[in-house]
Amino acid sequence: MREPAVRELVRRIEAATPPGRDRAVDALRAFAILGVVLGHWLVTALVVDTGTVRGASPLQYMPQLAPISWAFQTLAVFFLVGGQVATKSYVGARARGETYGRWLGARLGRLFRPVAAVLVVWLVAAAGLLASGVGFDTVHTLVKLVLSPLWFLLVLAALTAATPLVSRLHPLWPLAVVLYVDVYRFGQDGAAVTGWLNLPAGWLVPYCLGALWARRDAGASLRTTGWVLLVGGAGATALLVRFAGYPASMVGVPGAAISNLNPPTLAAVTFGLAQCGAALLLLGPLRRVLRRPALWAAVAVVNLSAMTIFLWHQTSMIAVTCLGLLTGDALPGLHTVPDGSGWVPARLCWLPVFALMLTLCRFAFRTYEQPGRRTAHVVREGRPATARETRETRETRETRETREMRRA
Repeated sequence: MREPAVRELVRRIEAATPPGRDRAVDALRAFAILGVVLGHWLVTALVVDTGTVRGASPLQYMPQLAPISWAFQTLAVFFLVGGQVATKSYVGARARGETYGRWLGARLGRLFRPVAAVLVVWLVAAAGLLASGVGFDTVHTLVKLVLSPLWFLLVLAALTAATPLVSRLHPLWPLAVVLYVDVYRFGQDGAAVTGWLNLPAGWLVPYCLGALWARRDAGASLRTTGWVLLVGGAGATALLVRFAGYPASMVGVPGAAISNLNPPTLAAVTFGLAQCGAALLLLGPLRRVLRRPALWAAVAVVNLSAMTIFLWHQTSMIAVTCLGLLTGDALPGLHTVPDGSGWVPARLCWLPVFALMLTLCRFAFRTYEQPGRRTAHVVREGRPATARETRETRETRETRETREMRRA
């Protein structure tokens, strides 16, 4: 992208940003999305074994890499931001006289429109692969890899719909449910199926914390809360892992007896509280840093395509992996079993290739996340305004962009 075009892009985004927008919240959401993407790319491998593609994880062979999951399992931050944004949005909608149904339809529309595109593409792709003779096990592995992350969207949708009910629920109540369920499951040999009660309860904890943040956005109070959550959550997680038998990995590991994430355990929730505490402590520094238009533009671009990035990141990895098969060799870090230290640096070398493929997917499918946007009316990426653009067209475009920034 040429330097003048970059400056024009930055100027356009800065002009389209409402003055009262909390840019730090958008930065936290971008961090959470990119954390999930990088985490999946680092802990998920597709291994070619006797003509069949199967999934594998380096955490299964190298458990010492568990700290990777601590850095990239960022769903709690996403639910924290989701609760904060949804609560403020609902309060604002009520103040404008907007009905609950209209508010919810707008919130869920942007969530599920891009999902429909993924489902259609993969329905066609799966049928084509099976028709061309690709084995069912391979197709099942690929489709599962793409669709399995969608569970969290269903949880987020349910919590969003319940915002009027749960926005005033104290986070300690769902935390108590998670504690009780884990004591019953692991301490009293209770039925494993009861663990699924933690799926809504576990993510209600950061969501309700976000709602509480929306209602009590006071600087000193947030800093105190942040330190309590960070220190308390990290200490509780360390004790649970060290003395209560919880896994150190904060993501699921194939073959492990217990997964901290599927369904969420008490250790995953306390770890999430520590992450939420760190997020609250970062608000001040982020607000200062994001006064710089160039940095804010990068955050804004990620947020405007957050769902597209999330939905297509696994497809991007699969596409690169399949294209690599055309070489006829098992490429290190791409097709090989992740069972040695050499796999990690080899995998890191593939991350830019995954990112390039994801960028192509973003350009191809972002319109499903932001429907109705004509090319002339979006923030141009790589093209300054032409001389033919009239002043009225520019004003219309920037008004539309302001609305889109608010909805994001």
